[in-house]
Amino acid sequence: MTVPGPGYAITARVEAPASATAAGDLAVAVGRVGGVMTAFDVVESRTDSIIVDISCNALSEDHTHEITDALDALDGVRVRNVSDRTFLVHLGGKIEVNAKVGLRTREDLSRAYTPGVARVCQAIARRPEDARSLTIKRNTVAVVTDGSAVLGLGNLGAAAAMPVMEGKAALFKRFAGVDAWPVCLDTQDTEEIISIVRALAPVYGGINLEDIAAPRCFEIEERLRELLDIPVFHDDQHGTAVVVLGALRNALRVVGKEMNDCRIVVCGVGAAGSAIIRLLLPLAPADLLAVDVDGIIHPDRPGLHPSLHWVAEQTNHENRTGDLHDAMPGVDVFIGVSAPDLLTEDDVAGMAEKAVVFALANPDPEIDPAVAQRHAAVVATGRSDYPNQINNVLAFPGIFRGLLDAHARGISDDMLLAAAAAIADVVAEPNPLFIVPSVFDATVATAVAGAVRKVAEQHPGDERGVSVGDALALGAETAKAAEGADE
Repeated sequence: MTVPGPGYAITARVEAPASATAAGDLAVAVGRVGGVMTAFDVVESRTDSIIVDISCNALSEDHTHEITDALDALDGVRVRNVSDRTFLVHLGGKIEVNAKVGLRTREDLSRAYTPGVARVCQAIARRPEDARSLTIKRNTVAVVTDGSAVLGLGNLGAAAAMPVMEGKAALFKRFAGVDAWPVCLDTQDTEEIISIVRALAPVYGGINLEDIAAPRCFEIEERLRELLDIPVFHDDQHGTAVVVLGALRNALRVVGKEMNDCRIVVCGVGAAGSAIIRLLLPLAPADLLAVDVDGIIHPDRPGLHPSLHWVAEQTNHENRTGDLHDAMPGVDVFIGVSAPDLLTEDDVAGMAEKAVVFALANPDPEIDPAVAQRHAAVVATGRSDYPNQINNVLAFPGIFRGLLDAHARGISDDMLLAAAAAIADVVAEPNPLFIVPSVFDATVATAVAGAVRKVAEQHPGDERGVSVGDALALGAETAKAAEGADE
């Protein structure tokens, strides 16, 4: 199932004999061990030898060694050095700070710094709300983590989480013009995290929580939302939920089903799964079954974790019991945010006609997408090498762009529903292989930002200021407006 990709890309500098077959021999050696050559550049040519840079994609770090060993084993060939192209991208970090104002003369310094800056400090002291217009607070988000749940890698700590947070900051800037900065905290104490974020909040217009393990992440987000006057957004929860809902909206259009006629299974009830359930329930599906490692969640399940009580009360109308396989017969939609290889081909075959399967565990999904496609009408994954990638970058840049533009003091489910509708409606004519827009579609962030801003400005500070229908309509409206503007 897994194919070589750019995540394990290397460039090997190779010295080889100058012969008519040299290039072919090198390419065959890479292909024989399963590598995919992406570039072949001659660096130097002599009468008896050539020096070439061979770039190729691999499956894993061990696979890169297999490729270089295969090259080195050819007669007369010597691998001089190998560069890991992913590490080169991260060398020295991926983001930087640039001044927005010129500092060329004494006058420039006098206005941007002392003595002129004192006047601005005094103005903000008199009216603290002016910090939104007179400082970076106007356009800046803190990307906060404790490193306790980095990607699918687990508890790596604050320092090891920085490459992800830098990447997040780069995406904020690239897709929505938002200035974001990594804030990696060397503590995993809930109270300490809340205290630190509360103390640094005056600098920022929003807080993006990232890669904080469940269930601690729920309390941290809830408490910070109560304490701060800026939006707090946990992307692992709400970013995933928004894109899933947008994709599902289009998937149901493809198969001709209505949400309130659908029975849905959500596998995995951590940060992402809980948020998906929360966002789906207002849309009134026929039933929703939540499944975790201990099976189907229901109120009478022994040893039910306190964080799952709300899920147990709001889902599983028939009070069904058992494991994932017991949950699957006859359901219309499967949404997996759990672990690899949990779903079988028989499970998918036993779903309802025109089934929808979102196998989003990353990098290895709950079921091989090719196997799921034998029975399901629409299949989505979290991977970039399959159609219908559920990628949070479709959501969080535009969401924060809208929040910052509206000077929002909080974030509500209505804003998230509007964002989901905006993402869905950027795709004018969805089909089984195209239910979400490309992450490089410039209209996405604009549409999402517009939808969030409209809800925020209509009902500032409200937890639920507009109806579900109005939120979805606003999202669709801004998607059409963004498409027209792009044309």
